[in-house]
Amino acid sequence: MIEFSLDPHVNKTGDIWHICIEDFPRSNVLYGYRMDGPKDWDKGHRFDSNNVLIDPYAKLVEGRRNFGDSNHKLSKFLGTYDFDSLPFDWGDNYTLPNLPERDLVIYEMNVRAFTADESSCLDSNLRGSYAGLIEKIPHLQELGINAVELLPVFEFDEFEFQRRPNPRDHMINTWGYSTINFFAPMSRYASGGGGAVSASWEFKEMVKALHGSGIEVILDVVYNHTNEADDKHPYTTSFRGIDNKVYYMVDLNNEGQLLNFTGCGNTLNCNHPVVMELILDSLRHWVVEYHIDGFRFDLAGVLCRGTDGSPLNAPPLIRAIAKDAILSRCKIIAEPWDCGGLYIVGSFPNWDRWAEWNGKYRDDLRRFIKGDPGMKGAFATRIAGSADLYKINKRKPYHSVNFVIAHDGFALHDLVSYNFKHNEANGEGGNDGSNDNFSWNCGFEGETDDADIKALRFQQMKNFHLALMISQISIRLTVNKRPGGVPDLSPSTPRLSGTPMMLMGDEYGHTRYGNNNSYGHDTAINNFQWQQLDARKSDHFRFFSEVINYRRMHQVFRHENFLSKGDVTWHEDNWENPDSKFLAFTLHDNSGGDIYLAFNAHDFFVKVSVPPPPPKRRWFRVVDTNLPSPDDFVCEGVPGIGRTYNVAPYSSILLDAKQ
Repeated sequence: MIEFSLDPHVNKTGDIWHICIEDFPRSNVLYGYRMDGPKDWDKGHRFDSNNVLIDPYAKLVEGRRNFGDSNHKLSKFLGTYDFDSLPFDWGDNYTLPNLPERDLVIYEMNVRAFTADESSCLDSNLRGSYAGLIEKIPHLQELGINAVELLPVFEFDEFEFQRRPNPRDHMINTWGYSTINFFAPMSRYASGGGGAVSASWEFKEMVKALHGSGIEVILDVVYNHTNEADDKHPYTTSFRGIDNKVYYMVDLNNEGQLLNFTGCGNTLNCNHPVVMELILDSLRHWVVEYHIDGFRFDLAGVLCRGTDGSPLNAPPLIRAIAKDAILSRCKIIAEPWDCGGLYIVGSFPNWDRWAEWNGKYRDDLRRFIKGDPGMKGAFATRIAGSADLYKINKRKPYHSVNFVIAHDGFALHDLVSYNFKHNEANGEGGNDGSNDNFSWNCGFEGETDDADIKALRFQQMKNFHLALMISQISIRLTVNKRPGGVPDLSPSTPRLSGTPMMLMGDEYGHTRYGNNNSYGHDTAINNFQWQQLDARKSDHFRFFSEVINYRRMHQVFRHENFLSKGDVTWHEDNWENPDSKFLAFTLHDNSGGDIYLAFNAHDFFVKVSVPPPPPKRRWFRVVDTNLPSPDDFVCEGVPGIGRTYNVAPYSSILLDAKQ
């Protein structure tokens, strides 16, 4: 080890420290900084020269080599570099997918959990790695998705919960929402314990392979807090020891304590000029170096707060990301809330660029499908594009990322199997995870062998998936404003299609056994179960993949231009009745290929009048979720649809007008 002292008269220009070191090896060097400064805690300082700190701009970070290696539980993390390797070869024929946002079907997934289980049948050195994901790209293609949203892949410490005795010291952080460095790919996702340099190389190979398969790569990024925790139990690795007062929000009126709008002990000071520059440089690095196609910003409400924590109407960072030239081709998606009470779904500062996770869509769909009263109008608004939230300025309906399920919360199977969360394994006494799940167990709490309950659960999962994949017509619904109960559809309000997102594992019915906050389990609770996929290939997976591909094949779900009032007909005269849980409508296609959809959330059959098909067309049944596989989805359609259709309880149908 060599240590150099920096002279402020030689190694400092303005606020920037710098040093040039000659005749060093071009690789296999670890480096860090010691920092000293004022000890005034009440002024926000946390300097401690005993700590060796990671360079915030380190492009690679080394720590333990193998994920979850308990023999190196307390390993240190330091920056490293590689100037020996040749530039990565992206290939002469390599191109970016550059998919329009309206065409995306997003698959939220965890790199490690996708292949970590033995059932992946991969070599043990490949399981849980970037290279392992490459091996399973054919599954993604068969499912029909065209974008992956990767849970955090920036360097993090999976053993952070085990650094001291606490109720969570049995947990291993598998989600990764605890960033150590914003430039370095997670080194323990390299195959075979290859380390930071190999991780960087394999990450690029993964992106190249996904792009070659027509799949875009979106990263879930955590710029709202870091791994360095709170003042009671700090885990100082970088920012806290370099300049706590700049990198984090502190309350100088309360003895310099850290502000906590994230639930994780600290809050990154995102709109401070230095931190804003760091975040922008990080994003550009991932786009230029790794060819990333977009970003989903975790707890993006924090990015809308000023240095004192107060909400900003025009946050400089949000504007800078929207206007940045290098980021201009990227999808940018906000999780438009934080843990400090800032909830800005539909009102996120956007500059007509930012999309949002639509939390209201999730909640309203869950409540309608499970049969809550008074939800039909809200359900219609959500599947019609949430114009009540996004019809402003030049925003588009695809700025609503529609989802029923995400990584935090119930898996789809658990949404229809549990009324209550079961988070006992987390060690937090059931205090973690949301209590507002809007779930229904279909008559029994948890796993059961009852064939009728299992059939109803599968039926409900199909209902949710169909609703998600057809949500696209984005028309503001104003109920009972004209005689006869016909909704008033202003011709200026229709918009383009929304963007659906599903969760890894829902295509076969993955269960977390009621755990709705499974961030700390490196087990089958989170890991993709490939043997279960094989068992459900012919029914569950088949239905999910067929519906996705049906959406992608039909232009009626992906309009290029603004819809007119005549593009949809609502077959409804009972909008104001809270006990009405049935909704039917027809999407009209210029070529005559109309689509009729009906959703029945009642516990009884509804005999509905089917509207006449367009001239020289007949109705063909494509979907009836009440039917067993393979009759629940028939791509070419089943003829013989009469003037009425008896829609079963808790089911949905899709009819296609064909010649």
